[in-house]
Amino acid sequence: MVAKEKKHEAEEELEEVETTEADPTEAEEIDIPELSEVEALTEKFNEMEDKFLRARAEIANMSNRNKNEREQLVRYRSQDLGKKLLPAIDNLERALATEVTDDQGASLKKGVEMVLESLSVALKEEGITEIKAEGEAFDPNLHQAVQTVPVDDDHKADTIVTVLQKGYQLHDRVLRPAMVVVAQ
Repeated sequence: MVAKEKKHEAEEELEEVETTEADPTEAEEIDIPELSEVEALTEKFNEMEDKFLRARAEIANMSNRNKNEREQLVRYRSQDLGKKLLPAIDNLERALATEVTDDQGASLKKGVEMVLESLSVALKEEGITEIKAEGEAFDPNLHQAVQTVPVDDDHKADTIVTVLQKGYQLHDRVLRPAMVVVAQ
């Protein structure tokens, strides 16, 4: 409202200046209100453009975040199932470690081997793999040291001597660290 009044006053002054002899300083004063109005509108336009660009950037960031979250959900969808199956795999491996002397026991052991192989293939298809441990350098991100033994000629320091329980990872996430004995 104030801008309109100033513009109206400026127009009246302009009419007076045109009818009378004007000195150059009065003409400059007439241009100043118009310039300040243009500057105000330009500033408002720049402010609105900035808000628009920020809103568009925020929407793009939200879209990227949602896309990344969806990709993570798809990539790690098997995590909970894998964690629940690991104890069953451990039990099947323990069953295979027992010695059998008769044909019936051998037949049963062969069936357990087949089940374990099927589970292993299914886990690999989902991206779940066994963490290599025995003979490897100890990595606290992948291995859990539960015991240490003195360094000897066969084993260097911080090398895994024995695996007590296998560890597994899903892509780059550790589902369960390998429980190991480390030489120190």
